[in-house]
Amino acid sequence: MHSRRPQAIIDLNALSHNYQQVKQLAPNSKVLAVLKANAYGHGMLAVAQALKHADALGVARIDEALALRAGGITKPIVLLEGFFHADELQQVVASNLQLVIHHREQAEALLAAVLDAPVRVWLKVDSGMHRLGIYPHEFAELYQRLQQSPNVQGPMRLMTHFASSDELQNPATLKQLQLFQQTLQGAPGELSLANSAAVLNWPQSHGDWVRPGLMLYGVSPMAAQCSADHQLQPVMTLCSSVIAVREVSAGDAVGYGGSWIAAHNTRLAVVAIGYGDGYPRGAGNNADVLINGKCHPIVGRVSMDMITVDIGTAPVAVGDKVVLWGADLPVEELARRVDTIPYELLCNITSRVQFSYLSQSA
Repeated sequence: MHSRRPQAIIDLNALSHNYQQVKQLAPNSKVLAVLKANAYGHGMLAVAQALKHADALGVARIDEALALRAGGITKPIVLLEGFFHADELQQVVASNLQLVIHHREQAEALLAAVLDAPVRVWLKVDSGMHRLGIYPHEFAELYQRLQQSPNVQGPMRLMTHFASSDELQNPATLKQLQLFQQTLQGAPGELSLANSAAVLNWPQSHGDWVRPGLMLYGVSPMAAQCSADHQLQPVMTLCSSVIAVREVSAGDAVGYGGSWIAAHNTRLAVVAIGYGDGYPRGAGNNADVLINGKCHPIVGRVSMDMITVDIGTAPVAVGDKVVLWGADLPVEELARRVDTIPYELLCNITSRVQFSYLSQSA
């Protein structure tokens, strides 16, 4: 029996292709592949296993790192938000994790701890994003104290994060780069600045380590562009199937609240996906899907489990595959239609969606 459960098909060959694009753009940099938020919704463990050549993996929180270790991942793992409580430090050491230190309280807790072994530290400077990072005026003192601590495996790595690297005309990135360099004053340590947008747009920021996230998954970090603009390949295809085909007459209202009224006699395909699966509610009357390779508009509101699509006279039948986003229907375009960002759409996929992985070529 054909499953009506929505599917996220993850193409690991596309993931490998995107990794190679990173290496072509930043050939002299090591790669810290960012896998936080379940690898941007793609499945953290499977992605980690597929990124065989990455130099290290980045996650936000310790539970993500421990899940990777439990899954057999031995590659270096960096906690991008560091530790939340000092009692986590023993687990950090036991699991051979690396830490980002981004505020004084973290630094003081690490300095005061009694550890079985030193940890690798990435010292983060706030160069203008004003979210995380030690203040520039604190750098010299904290750098020296951490560098001299028996709890820190030297030399430290030094990092910052760009706020606007997806905006090519915005001078903020160059200002952040300049402040970061001024703050360091030549302090020894490998440098890491570039997220996906900076990998693509600001080669002068590549440094010793780049930190690609979204671009690894074949999605553009720039609002007006798609993956193909950067020779990236979408890794996820979100699809479902038609579960009913219905005829409606001119003047018929469709769905909750009757937000769409048929202008003429037509046919609707009912598709098994909705906001309960993570598909955005804002797509109602505002986005398209692909059925048998052709675009059709979503009409009426997105329900918890279903959407309705105006198929007119197209030869569509129950069981036909429906693509919500993928290589031929960019997730970036859907994000623009519903006034959000691709990151949110990818991360919002729920556990009701069945994941399948296309194996990497040998």
